[in-house]
Amino acid sequence: MIRTNLVRRTGGALAALVLGSAALLPAAAVAAAPGAAIDCPLRDQPYSVQSPLVDVLLNPRAKAVMDRETPDLLKGFPPEMLRTTTPSFAAILTPKSVLDLKRVPAETVARLDAALAAVALADEDRTARCARYDNDRPQLARTPGKVRVLLFEKMTGFRDGPSVDAARTAFEDMAKRNGWSLTVTDKGGAFTPETLRGFDTVIWNNVSGDVLTMAQRRAFQNWMEKGGGYVGIHGSGGDPATFWDWYVDKLVGARFIGHPNSPQFQNAKLVVETAPSGIASDLAPGWEMTDEWYSFAASPRTTGATVIARLDEASYTPGNSFGRDLKMGDHPIAWTRCVGNGRSFYSAIGHVPATYAEPHHLKLLEQAILWAADKGKSQCRAGHEIPRGGRR
Repeated sequence: MIRTNLVRRTGGALAALVLGSAALLPAAAVAAAPGAAIDCPLRDQPYSVQSPLVDVLLNPRAKAVMDRETPDLLKGFPPEMLRTTTPSFAAILTPKSVLDLKRVPAETVARLDAALAAVALADEDRTARCARYDNDRPQLARTPGKVRVLLFEKMTGFRDGPSVDAARTAFEDMAKRNGWSLTVTDKGGAFTPETLRGFDTVIWNNVSGDVLTMAQRRAFQNWMEKGGGYVGIHGSGGDPATFWDWYVDKLVGARFIGHPNSPQFQNAKLVVETAPSGIASDLAPGWEMTDEWYSFAASPRTTGATVIARLDEASYTPGNSFGRDLKMGDHPIAWTRCVGNGRSFYSAIGHVPATYAEPHHLKLLEQAILWAADKGKSQCRAGHEIPRGGRR
């Protein structure tokens, strides 16, 4: 979803819920006690060119340093991309990513990095950094269902409302049709051991930006590795800058590098592969659809992913993103991974709202949710995928 299309509009150098079998019940949240400290991941980190850009913009002294050392760095960015309230595109950029975008010399990068490191970090800076996280524990209604799904929709980075809403509607309909319980929340505070134990799988619906505190990260990682399930949709693996290596490298398993811009949305052919999970086996040999097609730094196949579907790069024009070739050769677009005993499925499909009404895509998602909920043909044990009932 980058989201580069937002930059392109500026011209110049940057042209470039609980659903049982019926109704949705909202999940009320209990706010953290006033003054309660939030253990956000970067709270105590010195400023650097690898800091979230929003954190630099939040500190007048740090911003003054950046303006002094690189006076034209943010020239051409529209104000909505640089706002300090979230969701904000500045939460998924770093000064370094913008410096690289503008091909600033290495010596200038090093000088800015040293100058930012010299900016003292005060308590008010820590508070400002952590304000985009939450400790609000939603009061989630408990209803029975064949599969218990938590639909997570917290965004601190980029929020594309139409795609988020279309995905939610599709999951609601899917839950009604199959007799699943579906609980929707935008609170990171839902990620506690107690809450996660009540669900079979968690769907991250186009989640963008760093959204979980350190305690929430630990709870989620531990739940996953002990047998939880994750389904990540499109933007949940599409941030240009990330701040949780386990999430992007182990859970998703690929680092986003860009998507086509000329044009942004293209028709392409998806090729289904044979997988032990059985996901999409009845969709072979594949189908065609129009969407925004992500490229990644490397194929997730090289780090142990089982590819469910890949793009035929001859069927569309990947192009380049700010000088970087987006052709991958082997170009997976949906895959599974085993994370300890947990099951992870990620699909890069889903920017165009109409994709959530496309029959092949809906079947792919439905089968993926069942697999992630440990109701598929294969299971995960100690990081390896094995047939259901098998041993490792």
